[in-house]
Amino acid sequence: MQHPDSQKTGTSRFHLFSPILAGATLRERLFACLGALIGIGLTGVISGYFFGQGPHLPLIVAPMGASAVLLFAVPASPLAQPWSIIGGNTISAMMGIIAAYFIRDPIIAIGVGVSLAIGAMSFARCLHPPGGAAALTAVLGGPVVANWGVLFPFVPVAMNSCILVGLGLVFHKLSRRNYPHVVAKPAENTHQTQDPPSSLRAGFQEEDVDAALVALDETFDIDRADLGRLLRQVELQAVVRTHGDISCSDIMSRDVIAVSEDAEPHHARQLLLKHNIRTLPVKDPEGRLVGTVGLRELSENADSVARAISMPAIARASDPALSLLPVLTDGRTHAVIIVDDGHRILGLISQTDLLSAVARLLPSGRKLERADA
Repeated sequence: MQHPDSQKTGTSRFHLFSPILAGATLRERLFACLGALIGIGLTGVISGYFFGQGPHLPLIVAPMGASAVLLFAVPASPLAQPWSIIGGNTISAMMGIIAAYFIRDPIIAIGVGVSLAIGAMSFARCLHPPGGAAALTAVLGGPVVANWGVLFPFVPVAMNSCILVGLGLVFHKLSRRNYPHVVAKPAENTHQTQDPPSSLRAGFQEEDVDAALVALDETFDIDRADLGRLLRQVELQAVVRTHGDISCSDIMSRDVIAVSEDAEPHHARQLLLKHNIRTLPVKDPEGRLVGTVGLRELSENADSVARAISMPAIARASDPALSLLPVLTDGRTHAVIIVDDGHRILGLISQTDLLSAVARLLPSGRKLERADA
């Protein structure tokens, strides 16, 4: 039997080696290392090419190392966005120059410089932790900073920052990462009414997130909109975990009405009306899915089915059925096509199919009351 103390030690050891940041996988850490290697190295090379080398001007200032950590390790952080890096470092260096000019005591000057830097970055909406180091460098930089005076925030600080951000943009683009981080737009009601989208009418509301942030009284390194999106994904994952035994193959329609891509538009319209469906899969001669059409698409592109094709929502037969909830409640998608590894059509799950599956999960004792009761 294992001793309780050893269990605690094992747990502590597990937490010691677990990722500190959410989503910080080994792959992401290796990408961060590679990005910093390329970013910092090329920033020094480019700066040296333009400004030469010598004691009067450093190739790259120390705060760039901290900026690289944010830029490549946590590119989704609000503190790591282009304006945060360029504006934060430049403004902070300027605050350090101002503090050093008016305050002769270096101990007081460094405190005032960093304090001014935080305030200025906050008002300029470019809070960037390495900015504090940029302010300190401006105060304690010695002859190098003194020789450049008020130009120091721009050369080399702003120049280094611009080069580093430019390299970061290229690196993240090539590695297919989302940078600059674009916060997902809030869901819109596609029917153009005042009601919120159906996916936002149940569960927590935006004001609940605000109230939670006020109650916790802490600042978190995540965008407000990203926080709401994360919480909704947590809700979905909890539902899928609880009812993950229901797969798409359990509830999908297998006798799928489809049309070939060379079919006439009037034939596709007839199928939609005859079978009272809103989504008609389109397949190629080998039976592979190429898209879907509906009455709206056919009315806008009436000359051919091929021109009316839209990108379909697809899933695999083994996927949890409830994982389709976000797609089928977005106000635009009426059905998800189930395909195999060869992209051949296996089945279809409509909003009605999913609603019926969800209804079976509800407590049997609860019934809806009729409005005329």
